[in-house]
Amino acid sequence: MKTRAITAFFFTIVMLGSIFLGGYTFTFFYLILSLAALFEFFNMIKTAGIKPHKYFALFLSALIFLITASYQLLQLEIKFMLLIIPVIFSVFIAELYKRDKSPFTNIAYTYVGIIYVIIPFCFFYSLGFIQNHATYNYHLPLSFLLMLWASDTGAYLFGMKMGKTKLFERHSPKKSWEGFFGGVLTSVLVSYIISFFFTELSPFVLGGMAVLIVSFGTLGDLVESMLKRSLDVKDSGNILPGHGGFLDRFDGLLIAAPIVYVYLYLILH
Repeated sequence: MKTRAITAFFFTIVMLGSIFLGGYTFTFFYLILSLAALFEFFNMIKTAGIKPHKYFALFLSALIFLITASYQLLQLEIKFMLLIIPVIFSVFIAELYKRDKSPFTNIAYTYVGIIYVIIPFCFFYSLGFIQNHATYNYHLPLSFLLMLWASDTGAYLFGMKMGKTKLFERHSPKKSWEGFFGGVLTSVLVSYIISFFFTELSPFVLGGMAVLIVSFGTLGDLVESMLKRSLDVKDSGNILPGHGGFLDRFDGLLIAAPIVYVYLYLILH
């Protein structure tokens, strides 16, 4: 527990620093973090005998993230995103030269990693620019993380004290409906406190954001649990002592970030 707490403290400091230190620091940090999470995903997949195009996927993912960043931060014309298309289809050609019994399984998992890990991080990153294109604002990325952490904390505390009704026992035996609603309560409370400091969004909009984060963050947690159980692994990695890997820490973000981005985009535009 002590190791877990120390790791959480220092990682939280790094996370907050990456958000407060400006758009370029924010870009660099989440580029590296998303690629590290994707690397973990492919290492887990390899335990099942699947051979995805790991380095191709890392290159394509970096390209996708950097084009997203260039569009958001530097106002690069969106037509430059068409450069991704020939790269995307090159993996099919690369598989022709591999002697493997399941070529399309390798191809499929290559793209599953990109869709499951990189695309959500791109949506989370884009929250920093959703209010004013090409101008970085840390309010929404920070709000997202604070609500997500509040959800995890509330779900844990309420689940420990009152958790009796299993939420989805097949994939996560420890999760309960009581914990889920406790997460909703704490996350909405945090969103209300945030509304006093970040006044560009109403408390009702932030409250809706909190409910989406808890709901889809919980589903993201369950999806990663399903992935780990299907591969018979305990953690996605061991880079964070007491916490596992990056995917273990950001599983809630992976499903919630795209949904929250769409929700806020429809309200703000």
